[in-house]
Amino acid sequence: MGAYHPERPERLTAIEDQLIASRLEPHLTRYEAPLASDEQLARVHPRDYVRAIRDMAPEHGTVHLDPDTAMNPHTLQAALRAAGAGVLAIDLVLKGEAQSAFCPVRPPGHHACRARAMGFCIFNNVAVAARHAIAAHGIERVAIVDFDVHHGNGTEDIFSDDEQVLMASIFQHPFYPYSGTEHPAPNMHNVPLAAGAGGKELRRAVHDVWLPALEEFRPELVLFSAGFDAHVEDDMAMLRFTDADYQWVTEQVADIARRHSGGRMVSLLEGGYALSALARSAVQHVRVLAGLNA
Repeated sequence: MGAYHPERPERLTAIEDQLIASRLEPHLTRYEAPLASDEQLARVHPRDYVRAIRDMAPEHGTVHLDPDTAMNPHTLQAALRAAGAGVLAIDLVLKGEAQSAFCPVRPPGHHACRARAMGFCIFNNVAVAARHAIAAHGIERVAIVDFDVHHGNGTEDIFSDDEQVLMASIFQHPFYPYSGTEHPAPNMHNVPLAAGAGGKELRRAVHDVWLPALEEFRPELVLFSAGFDAHVEDDMAMLRFTDADYQWVTEQVADIARRHSGGRMVSLLEGGYALSALARSAVQHVRVLAGLNA
């Protein structure tokens, strides 16, 4: 993304290092993320948009898709693999080869709208995964839980009024991308939080809004847009979550997944830019996904 950009390769290195330090490595099975196909992307993004992204990929230097979102000669392959990781994870989980999956991918995806790249995002990874579950595996009800500090406006753009997908989210408001509060569709369960909100406000949102909606929806599959930038140590925003809050919220959603989805969960990394906080929080999240938090 360029010098000093917060969405940097060290984010994934930090998560890797913390997984090893936390002794979770022996409990994990690793897979190579494939390239998402144009057919898989076209379930979410118009083919003209996919073609335009391919055409804009530079052979040298950097091209900006918006002020925050850049492509270098390696970005297209990374974006295709980020979307492809979610597709593979869906296949593994729905074929019973894995109970759950975590995809630590770059670039993130939840700001990518149907035909617009923005907010560091090019393809909407979680939306591609959800559509793959529906189209390739016959899943009828997919829940997307988004706890990134920024509203997943792209995911909402793609799934608004879609009866097969429920989205439950929290986000700081008012804050980039300044969306999610103006008459959301009935399948969008958004909870805006004011700057300074922390674990108490998260728990109220989950208990009062998310859990009743998820119980009524009875998802056959649960997906996470797992952003860790609401952490108190992350200066990209002004919420005050802690490592323990990420463990707690994952536990609440995992309980829904156990009762309605056969425990099937797929998580895709979104934000999180304070490296230590990102790594620690991601490990707490993975620990719950793997059933190792007892």
